[in-house]
Amino acid sequence: MNFCQSSRGYFCCAMHLSPLQSRLAASVAASCLLVLLYWSLFSPHFAVAELDRPPRLLPIVFDDDLDFTPNLPAGGPMYEPDFIGFDRSIIGRAADGLLKLENTDPTPMDLEEGSTTRFWFPLAVLAGREGGGGLELRGEGEGEQEEEGLLGERQASSRTIYISVNTCKQPTALEPDKTKEMEPPQLTLFVSKSAEYQAPGPLADMSTQHMLPFVEGAVNFNFTATEDVYIAVHAPNVSDVFEGKYNFEIAVSGEGYYFAYNDQDDTDLIWVDSDSQGALLITHNLTTERDPEVQEKIMSMEPYPYVLFAHNKTDRGLDGLKRSWCGLKLNAMIAGVRGGREEGKVRSSMTRRGMGGLPKQQFFFNGLWADTNYTAFLARERRGVGLGLGKRQEGGEDQGGRRGDHGNCALITDLEFCNEVAYSVPSNPSFGNSTQLARFYDDHAAKLYVNFNLSLQQIQCEAGPTQRYSLVRTCDDCANAYKNWLCSVTIPRCEDFGNSAPYLQARAISQPFPDGEMLSKEELGSMPNITRFNSSRNTRIDEEIRPGPYKELLPCEDLCYDLVRSCPASMGFGCPQPGGLGFEGNYGQRRENGELVCNFQGSAHIPSGEGKVLVRWGVLAAVMGMGEGKVLVRWGVLAAVMGMGVAWGV
Repeated sequence: MNFCQSSRGYFCCAMHLSPLQSRLAASVAASCLLVLLYWSLFSPHFAVAELDRPPRLLPIVFDDDLDFTPNLPAGGPMYEPDFIGFDRSIIGRAADGLLKLENTDPTPMDLEEGSTTRFWFPLAVLAGREGGGGLELRGEGEGEQEEEGLLGERQASSRTIYISVNTCKQPTALEPDKTKEMEPPQLTLFVSKSAEYQAPGPLADMSTQHMLPFVEGAVNFNFTATEDVYIAVHAPNVSDVFEGKYNFEIAVSGEGYYFAYNDQDDTDLIWVDSDSQGALLITHNLTTERDPEVQEKIMSMEPYPYVLFAHNKTDRGLDGLKRSWCGLKLNAMIAGVRGGREEGKVRSSMTRRGMGGLPKQQFFFNGLWADTNYTAFLARERRGVGLGLGKRQEGGEDQGGRRGDHGNCALITDLEFCNEVAYSVPSNPSFGNSTQLARFYDDHAAKLYVNFNLSLQQIQCEAGPTQRYSLVRTCDDCANAYKNWLCSVTIPRCEDFGNSAPYLQARAISQPFPDGEMLSKEELGSMPNITRFNSSRNTRIDEEIRPGPYKELLPCEDLCYDLVRSCPASMGFGCPQPGGLGFEGNYGQRRENGELVCNFQGSAHIPSGEGKVLVRWGVLAAVMGMGEGKVLVRWGVLAAVMGMGVAWGV
């Protein structure tokens, strides 16, 4: 194209192009149109002003010598920092007046009546206690996908939070005589449903919080949290009837409840026996392992796995606190834990006595009041952080009973020869203490065993199969069977004379009680004037101990049968049959329901019928005693058998 000049100025004038020039011009024009079309439809990415993903995390440098505070701009009143990879709970701060909780031991607090104490639990505390160390410095060469996954995990983390609170002390009544049936109102726990609501309590909107009243001094609550947790404990107004402060312990954990109470209906605590001043209780087997090393490790545990509390059922000092660890520790009449009341009245030890010969823990209470009902609570205390769960208690109440109206039955245990004996025996306060009494019975049984052992040595115990007295029983079986029978016969199990259970045998009815009292003519006339009523099975008891009238829980018949089956016929053992001569007044028979109606080595009471003791992990509740001539609670039953005197002067 050319510009041509005329009298009116320049104008375009056509120009003839060669074929080659025409094709070139068309190609250039088409290229320009394509560039223009591309520019209009697609935005270029040759340069951008924002990032489509977070920037890489830069290494963190800590230097105490550097102080950049003067150079930092002050944030406005609405300023809330928000850093990539950090939860706000790490860098923000809670509202004023909140107490910070840690994922450690419980926090004790006093609380005035009518007031509320609030707490703040940062979720970051849990992350700080997890293994693996918090932040990582990553090299620039690592993949973007891995970095983005880490960021998402941090921002979307959630944890299950376990809150447990126990009441340790309560206000006391202003006029105890007028408020006998009243107990201080329970505390209340409030937990916010969101970190947006930082002031939970009785005045807050109930739709924004969980409200949980305490039960018997304890409350537990768990939920899944994605942000900081805000908690409150509120004490009601009690000034009209009670005075004083509440005291409680609160613990928050990401691993499990620090305090726990279990009211399931299984029994872990067994009442063995009791007398007028003491009681013996025992746990079930602490292991089912037969490995000697495992058993020995349990037997040598220090400290022992459980502690035990006991309280008079008629005393109201424990009302409202029966599910609280610190409540039991500070208020139970007898507390087998350091710092508890009357801790010296509980003696604990490990034993293999009883079912299976496996490790168990036993508790011996002394200094109890006669004619008093007691409730016992078993607890397991936290042993280091590694356990996860801490002090736990479980259990419930049961109907108790009285024991020991006349004081002529005394509890003995830990005998040297008859090591399975742990029950009450005929006694007299003037005879001596329980150690002397145990030695009297144990020494007598051991001397009688010497005669049997001499006879057993005449048997060809190591002979071949054709010369042995039995292909299924050995001399060891015979020795064990005789020892069980002998200890049950020579050491009678004593019950108070006022117990009217039909399976008990009255003994020494014509003799005076230790206090000089005699049975009335009416009572004597109701019983036969025959030997088994007028004297003890072992005459040495009447001659040296002189217990006076008592009742005996007879040996179980199968002890005698096992003796006959296990020993050579040449030794001449024999057993009377039920209904036959020599059976009545000498042996008892087991019951299918497990109730303890006859004695045997290692025997104990178990729950039966209405008598149950609720016992679990940490706190078991058990009741000791009997009363009004009726056994109210019976645990752990295997009936033991004691034989009649058929060998070597027994």
